[in-house]
Amino acid sequence: MSELTKHIVPLKGTMKIPGDKSISHRAIMLGSIAHGKTKINGLLTGEDCLNTIECFKKLGVNIDRNGDYVEIEGKGLTGLIEPSEVLDVGNSGTTIRLMLGILASLPFHTVIIGDDSIAKRPMDRVTIPLKQMKASIQGRENGKFTPLAVHGGGLNGIKYQSPVASAQVKSAILLAGLFANKETTVIEPESSRDHTERMIQAFGGKVTVDGLKISVPGEQKLTGATINVPGDISSAAFFLVAGSIVPNSEITIKNVGLNPTRTGILDILKAMGADITIQNLQNDVMEPYADITVRASTLKGVEIAGDIIPRLIDEIPILALAATQAEGDTVIKDAAELKVKETNRIDTVVHELKQLGANIEATDDGMIIHGKSSLKGAVVNSHGDHRIGMMLAIASCIAEGKTEIKNNQAITISYPGFLEQLESLKQ
Repeated sequence: MSELTKHIVPLKGTMKIPGDKSISHRAIMLGSIAHGKTKINGLLTGEDCLNTIECFKKLGVNIDRNGDYVEIEGKGLTGLIEPSEVLDVGNSGTTIRLMLGILASLPFHTVIIGDDSIAKRPMDRVTIPLKQMKASIQGRENGKFTPLAVHGGGLNGIKYQSPVASAQVKSAILLAGLFANKETTVIEPESSRDHTERMIQAFGGKVTVDGLKISVPGEQKLTGATINVPGDISSAAFFLVAGSIVPNSEITIKNVGLNPTRTGILDILKAMGADITIQNLQNDVMEPYADITVRASTLKGVEIAGDIIPRLIDEIPILALAATQAEGDTVIKDAAELKVKETNRIDTVVHELKQLGANIEATDDGMIIHGKSSLKGAVVNSHGDHRIGMMLAIASCIAEGKTEIKNNQAITISYPGFLEQLESLKQ
C-alpha cells in the first residue's frame, strides 16, 4: 500500500521516462530469432520485458543485460531449442500473444503460462488464426485460456481478416508469417500500432503495408541490428495529464517516442485544451521521438471514439482522470477492448474514480465522465493493473487529503521508479 500527498502542490521539472514497452518486447523477440548480434539501448527494465528475456533464455538464446543495455546473440529461428521448462510470461499480455506467433513456427513442444490475470485473458483471438496456419495449440476451452501447449512448424501462409484492431493479434500472425511457406496477410478493421512492421524492417525483413492490409513474405531471414528504444509515450501520458491538471505545473519530458499510431493521447489532450509543446523532433529511421513540455491549463470535455481508439487504448484510464477535471462531459466509446486488458478497465476505472468522488458512469463500450469534479482522498486499489495504479497516483496529486493505493507494486510492471519520479516533481 502507498500513501500519497495530503496537499496539492505544483509539479515542475525536466524528466526522462523509461523505454517504450512495446518496442522493448519486439526488440528482444526479433533479436532472438535474427542471425547475429543485436544491441538494444534504452530497454524498459520492467517486469514484463524481463519476463520476455527469460522466456528466450529458456529457448537457448544468450542474452546479456547491463541496466537498460542488452546484447543478444541471435540464433535464427532454427537455432532455438526445445525448452525443458514451462515459459512463464508473468503479467505480460504482449509477451504471450506475440510469443505464440513465434512458438507456432517452432517444430517442437512448448508450454506457456502467465499469472492469474493472464489466465483470465482470452488467447483465442491469436490461437484461432495460428491454428488456421496449421499450428497445433491446446489449452483450456480449446485454446482460449492458458496454460497453452504449442507444437508448431510447417506453417501455411494465410490471409486473415481480423475482427479487432489489435497490434497483438496482428503481430502474432505476422511473426508466424515470417517463417510460413508463403505470404501471410492481415487485414484490420482500423489501424493499430505498427511497431512490429517497423521492427521487422529494422532487422532486414520485408513488410508491405497497403492501407489496412499488412503482408509479409514467408521463409524470411532476419539479421541482428542496433535498436535505440525511445521513451514510452504510454508512460509519458501520465505526466502529460498530471502537468495539465495540477495547478501551476510545468513538466518537460525528454526523448518521447512519437510513432503516429501511438500519438492519439496528444491529439485528444490538445482537443481538450491542454498546453503542450513539442520540441527537438527527430525522425529516426525506426521510430520518431521528441521532447514534450506540458503546462497546466483549463480543459474541456470531448468525445473519444472511432478510429482514434486503437491509437490511445492504453491511455484511456489516465484520459478518464483528465476528463474529471474538464468542463463539461467527456464520452468514451468504441473501447470494448478495455474489457480484456489486465483488468476490465472500464469497470475498474469507473469504480476507482468514483471512490475519489468523480462523477463517472460505465457503458458497454466505454464510459461517460461528467466534469468538473473535486476529488477527495480515499483508499483505492490498482487491482494488480499497472496503468490503474499509475492513474490513481496522479489522481492523488489533485485529491484533497490522503490517498492510499493498495497493490501499488503492480506499477513496476511497466514503470520502475514511477512513484519516486512523481515525488521528485513536487515543488
